[in-house]
Amino acid sequence: MDLVVVGASLAGLRAVESARRAGHTGSITLIGAEPHLPYDRPPLSKAFLGADGPTEIRPFRGEAELRDELGVRLLLGTPAQTLDTVAREVSVGRRTVPYDSVIIATGASPRPFPGMSGIAGVHQLRTADDAVAIRAALDGGARTVVVGAGFIGSEVASAARARGHEVTVVEAAALPLSRSIGVDAGTVCADLHRTNGTDLRLGVGVAAIESADGRVTGVRLDDGTVVAADLVVVGTGVAPATGWLRGSGVPLHERDGGVLCDETLWTGVPGVYAAGDVAHVPNPLFDGDLMRLEHWTNAAEQGAAAARHALDPAGARGLMSVPYFWSDWYGRRIQFVGTPDCDEVRVVDTDTFTALYRRGDRIVGALTVDRPREVMKFRKRIAERGDWSEALTFAGVGKQESAA
Repeated sequence: MDLVVVGASLAGLRAVESARRAGHTGSITLIGAEPHLPYDRPPLSKAFLGADGPTEIRPFRGEAELRDELGVRLLLGTPAQTLDTVAREVSVGRRTVPYDSVIIATGASPRPFPGMSGIAGVHQLRTADDAVAIRAALDGGARTVVVGAGFIGSEVASAARARGHEVTVVEAAALPLSRSIGVDAGTVCADLHRTNGTDLRLGVGVAAIESADGRVTGVRLDDGTVVAADLVVVGTGVAPATGWLRGSGVPLHERDGGVLCDETLWTGVPGVYAAGDVAHVPNPLFDGDLMRLEHWTNAAEQGAAAARHALDPAGARGLMSVPYFWSDWYGRRIQFVGTPDCDEVRVVDTDTFTALYRRGDRIVGALTVDRPREVMKFRKRIAERGDWSEALTFAGVGKQESAA
């Protein structure tokens, strides 16, 4: 049996490892658009950008280990171009790679931002090469403007401020992340920026990126002001990397083009599975909500599961994991478990900050700042379909109200 994994990502690597652990002795081909071996993405916007951070981005596994120990055929530096689900072939450059089963793990790519093309000093952060270029600018003391106050952009701002650089964050919404984690949590995020010396501009968009001699000089906002900049990092979201799947018969989401799967990661097309940032997957733990998650843990879990299910479809079981992600800002750790799609957000601790998310009579989410042990306990309660009232008592709300 020939297994092909498209996407040399965390999800793709975990698929390869899982296939071998499951006893697969057939061929495995790993196709990657980047020339690099699979590497860890979260540090790109965290430790790697620090002045005392690592000086190189190391792969999860060396080439010899992948080739010799795991028996993987590597096709790196050229993206997959088409998927023929009738002939069961993936085209890569001038060659075609046959498969019995294929796992789509191509992840997501930054959304195009108008006016940035061809201007030196303007970047999006997705790849190792992006991170190297941004770090070089920070090493040179660049005045930094971040467009978009999401998690990645905010981590870049944090890294720049830790070096003592001038940093401005521009966000079109009234608060950072308020649409995804709620107004109260968004307020906390805004306060983190401001108390650490970042110039946070809310409710304003970018009119143009200004340049001279092909290099960025500033960002003109739609309120008429111009913010001087030597480095601009655009963090306005990503879209699933599925252009190569058009016409393949693999079902794609009508809104963002992500791959539509069932709860076992199967696309409904014989032999075709998907995993990671690229995949929309219903989660039975949350009433069958269709989720596309751009999180490290999700990519790792789905990559491993997709390989098991591709090799043994009859033994496939639906995934019911609790989503989890973290982000580091200004020396603080923000962690979220579950889903923010809820009926109510309740702030239960305003000191370090903890917010719980309710749907019906269940706890479905929790966000904490600097409370790693507590957030994992909430994750366990969410996995057990925990009662909302009991979650509040566990958080100390009942005790506080009784004392009052």
